[in-house]
Amino acid sequence: MNIRQMDGEAARRALDGLCDVLIDCVEGGASVGFMSPYDRAQAAAYWQGVIPAVETGATLLFAAETADGRLVGTVQIGLQQFPNQPHRADLKKLLVHRDARGAGVARRLMERAEEGALRHDKVLLVLDTATGSPAEEVYRRLGWTAAGIVPDYALYPDGRYCGTTFYYKRLGPLP
Repeated sequence: MNIRQMDGEAARRALDGLCDVLIDCVEGGASVGFMSPYDRAQAAAYWQGVIPAVETGATLLFAAETADGRLVGTVQIGLQQFPNQPHRADLKKLLVHRDARGAGVARRLMERAEEGALRHDKVLLVLDTATGSPAEEVYRRLGWTAAGIVPDYALYPDGRYCGTTFYYKRLGPLP
């Protein structure tokens, strides 16, 4: 398994794989912001919106690829914050294809994302995830702390309401 940080050009070249992972996660029921049915045009539009943020440095994009080059996971770090939050970043869209789950892909992506955040002096990360989702166990195992739950915060792809749990992780001392 190779975990690499993508620049804008690499993301453009990997657009099909990025779309495959996102579509698989949405169609698998993950509450990651999109509704089912979710098609390739919608996924491509999402990623084409992410690429400019990667190019400007506002977002770090990491991808997990198998030995044969198949993209099976991705995660983002949103670096751009308000001036009073220079030490904080948002962990966004941890996505692992259902075929690749249980093999440590999420853990390896998260490790690289945290390293990337630290390289940019971000020592506090925050994220949100669907309450009761399998992702919660991943975050807890990796040292994240639940800060609270907002009931009925979002929808699952099938239209059911879901609560959202907010997590944080301190990566180091404040600068």
